[in-house]
Amino acid sequence: MLADPQSVNVGAGAVSLPRVGIGPSSGLFQDTTGNLKFKIEHTVGKRIRRVVRLDIRKTAADVLFPAQNAPYNMAVYTVFDLPLVGFSGADQVSAYTGYAAMLAASSYLIIGKVLGAEV
Repeated sequence: MLADPQSVNVGAGAVSLPRVGIGPSSGLFQDTTGNLKFKIEHTVGKRIRRVVRLDIRKTAADVLFPAQNAPYNMAVYTVFDLPLVGFSGADQVSAYTGYAAMLAASSYLIIGKVLGAEV
């Protein structure tokens, strides 16, 4: 089981995310405002799917009515789509660490380009 609480920094300093939900194959952590949620989900069928997800909600000026505020949501997540056999735990961690290092290289250059709609 993951430690409780979890912590995330999305630009304004570390935020504590205490566990608020648990199921047989899922866990949910969130801040006291509900603006930050961290979810873990595991699904097993013909393949194994593991999801690590961060949901962020904020309030900002409404695009159509700038004098008013509106809620906005975004999510960042990683999905592991695995066969039932064939890749050891070490194989899976190695694949992820290579992937994460590639995305983090040069101050997250690839992420900036993708978010700028480059392909």
